[in-house]
Amino acid sequence: MKKTLISFMLSVSLIFPAIADNVKIGIILGFTGPIESLAPVMAKSAEMAIDEVNKSGNFTHGKIDSVRGDSTCVDAAAAQAAAERLITAEKVNAIMGADCSGVTTAVLKNVAMPNGIVMISPSATSPALSTEPDNGLFFRTAPSDARQGEVIADLLMEKGFKTAALSHTNNDYGKGLAASIQKNFTSKGGKITITASHEDGKADYSAEVAALAQAGGDILIVAGYLDQGGKGIIQASLDADAFNKFFLPDGMIGDSLPKAIGPDLNGSIGSVPGTDSPGAAKYSELAKAAGFESGPYGPESYDAAALIMLAMEKSKSTKSNVFKASVMDVANAPGEKIFPGELGKALKLIKAGKEIDYVGATALELVGAGESSGSFAEILINNQKTNKVGYR
Repeated sequence: MKKTLISFMLSVSLIFPAIADNVKIGIILGFTGPIESLAPVMAKSAEMAIDEVNKSGNFTHGKIDSVRGDSTCVDAAAAQAAAERLITAEKVNAIMGADCSGVTTAVLKNVAMPNGIVMISPSATSPALSTEPDNGLFFRTAPSDARQGEVIADLLMEKGFKTAALSHTNNDYGKGLAASIQKNFTSKGGKITITASHEDGKADYSAEVAALAQAGGDILIVAGYLDQGGKGIIQASLDADAFNKFFLPDGMIGDSLPKAIGPDLNGSIGSVPGTDSPGAAKYSELAKAAGFESGPYGPESYDAAALIMLAMEKSKSTKSNVFKASVMDVANAPGEKIFPGELGKALKLIKAGKEIDYVGATALELVGAGESSGSFAEILINNQKTNKVGYR
């Protein structure tokens, strides 16, 4: 009887093969830490793309699940532990993330590369990542801060600011962006009176602000994070009547900052990756239908998740070391242009052997080793909100 049962079970397993596990995409973002107010929309945007593909029924490899992990944005050890869990325990096929440049570099070098896992970051902008060895596994849908430095210098000069003090968070992101700003602003005839780092998580920034105030400047550039040190530098500057105009790069953009600071921040300017392309409008409509408002790096997160799934379809594989070669193919011309809401259509075209050009929510074009060529929105703080008032 026992032999008969075993024989029957073997025959059934041959006729009905074991159902494969679902495809999994890890989402590693700073759900705690200095950009925690941005992470929820970023995660929802990536998951919106995943839901869109699942509902289409056109993904060859079955259902896709998302699994979240907390990068903290600033704690490399915590970010690596989160990535290890997603890869070894959850068995993710790829990672949408990480977010901040330092933790992204740590995860790439110490976890993703050793395990052969693709990472597509929506927001890691350090110029150093352009040349970081990655075995072809790392991509980003946000432009490098080498480009943002050019945009910031242009905006400052156009607004009549000829001198500026510069405070930056003391990490890879802050250092890289500060260097880019100084290089580009100086080349256009501007003067950086002081470049000084600040640490996140301090209760008192009066000493840092005293040094900035002594150097002076027409405006204070704060290359930090909106929920921690950057906010502290601005508040301390206002309290000491040291500066009343601020330039806010991408890590400082989000409605939580003007709400926290109040009307004294009105009139400040900034920059953040963004575009007024048709894809951006379509993404915003999808986000509203899904119950949330677009925010900084939300469009880039949608695009990052979309690229992962389209590259899997193109390569006919969910293995990172296979589909990594197809990311640039689906992201760039030639091919039929694909916008948000058209992922099911893109999958059908790929199955039919046709080329696609994923334009997405950010007018995406991947250049170099796989990073966005980059469009930026000009920001004006008014009525305690971040308002997009131009693009370049």
